Amino acid sequence: MRNSFRDLTFEELVARRVELRRKYLDARIDHVVGHVENPLEKRTLRRQIARLNTLIYNHADVQAIEE
Repeated sequence: MRNSFRDLTFEELVARRVELRRKYLDARIDHVVGHVENPLEKRTLRRQIARLNTLIYNHADVQAIEE
């Protein structure tokens, strides 16, 4: 999973981050309500979002340097 994000374009990274944020919000709501199948899903989603943020930030830095 970690290396699968590196092959994505900038637009795909941003779209994937939006998708994961939505899933994370749903997981948080489910956790509060008490309908949690996998309690570690929140941690996994949070870490994936952090990885995407890092790649997006690095991609933006590279674009700024090239200009």
